[in-house]
Amino acid sequence: MTRFALTLMIMLVTNVCTAQDTLNFPHLGEVLRMDDSVNKIIPKDAVIEVVASGFDWTEGPVWVPGDPGHLLFSDIPQNAVFRWDEGEGVSLFMQPSGYTGVAPYGAEPGCNGLMLDAQGRLTSCEHGDRRLSVLTKEGGKRTLVDNYEGKRLNSPNDLVFHSNGDLLFTDPPYGLPKRWDDPRRELDFCGVYRLSPDQQLTLLTKEMTRPNGIALSPDEKTLYLAQSDPEAALWKAFPINKDGSLGKSRVLHDATESVDKLPGLPDGMAIATDGTIFATGPGGVYIFTPDGKLLGRISTGERTSNCTFGGADGKTLYMTADMYICRIKTNLTGLSHK
Repeated sequence: MTRFALTLMIMLVTNVCTAQDTLNFPHLGEVLRMDDSVNKIIPKDAVIEVVASGFDWTEGPVWVPGDPGHLLFSDIPQNAVFRWDEGEGVSLFMQPSGYTGVAPYGAEPGCNGLMLDAQGRLTSCEHGDRRLSVLTKEGGKRTLVDNYEGKRLNSPNDLVFHSNGDLLFTDPPYGLPKRWDDPRRELDFCGVYRLSPDQQLTLLTKEMTRPNGIALSPDEKTLYLAQSDPEAALWKAFPINKDGSLGKSRVLHDATESVDKLPGLPDGMAIATDGTIFATGPGGVYIFTPDGKLLGRISTGERTSNCTFGGADGKTLYMTADMYICRIKTNLTGLSHK
């Protein structure tokens, strides 16, 4: 189905978030297979399903396990987190999600990246409140970190947990109303940080001009970072030293030449248990080997911001693509479901 047809379908309902058919999903895009090995990753008959639509700008998908489990995702402009359940559709989970102030705060005030901590609590990168927070079991939020050496963070974007309890996150300026030129910005760089369980915050690197998506390899010896700079749209891999610091980076893939040809920039990532990297970027979701070989691309035709594995077996890849929530079946299991 074309974007026009999908948009027309959306216009015919008064509340698309709840009115969209929850059983017969429209399809979107295609799978581009650059290497035959991708057929072992994505079944040949797999299609991209649109399970929900009608949002402003979706981000931060995270699968919450259970019987049967559900998907949470951000709509940053709406300052909200929504919940999607199989067979039931979308419901509002939390609003506000990333900005609790009383004055208007730019175009993207809500939370961005979402992830569950070891206790199963929802951890959020909040744009407007410029912090990382955790949603407690009692329903209230607790701030994890909101400054570096006394200066407020820019706007935390994405996060990943190490098995030792460390929280790694990126801090570009995209949530500030005027982004890099915002007078409220207090840091003169865009950092990647590590927050230890004892609340010690360490700057890992500031070599990325616009650090965005972040992920760990299955053995936790490599940190993957996406850079959403249109002048240098790429992904890097950093070896993680025994003390938690980062070694010299290497470029996994450079998609700069595609920036003006395909919608989107390098953004969120999901990792399979075998190490395969699913990375959103210009034109959809890129599929890489750990050494950076491009195997294929899940072409949504939209600005695709993030992805995560979910479903009962952890083999369904859920994608946030502009106004849509999409999914596709894979033959791999997501790292979060190991």
